[in-house]
Amino acid sequence: MAKSIFERLGGEYEQQGDYLIPRLTVPAEEEQPIGIWGQRHLDYLKQYRNVTYTNILTSGKLNTYLADIDRQAQERFERLIKGMKQAQGITERLKEENALEWIGQLNSIRACAREIVNEEIIYA
Repeated sequence: MAKSIFERLGGEYEQQGDYLIPRLTVPAEEEQPIGIWGQRHLDYLKQYRNVTYTNILTSGKLNTYLADIDRQAQERFERLIKGMKQAQGITERLKEENALEWIGQLNSIRACAREIVNEEIIYA
């Protein structure tokens, strides 16, 4: 019997009952830790960009891709917080003088930075 295109390209079949099922595997990739930003992007891909998610998953690069997104988002988040703190004059002196005011302003900055990162990187 002539080989199929799948077999000529190195694919294999396995017998399951009366059927030959292609034996498909995803290429192995290095496991990297994925933080909260990478998890959020993964959820977004699964829910709204299913074709993109499937393509990255089957290429064997999903973990690497998500780790990179996580790293980029965390770096952007930290840069935004630092810049906003300087622009609004939030210093260690304010922390010493009025800790509650410092916490409130810092929480506000973190919320703004989180929204920016979500818009620019996570949900883009």
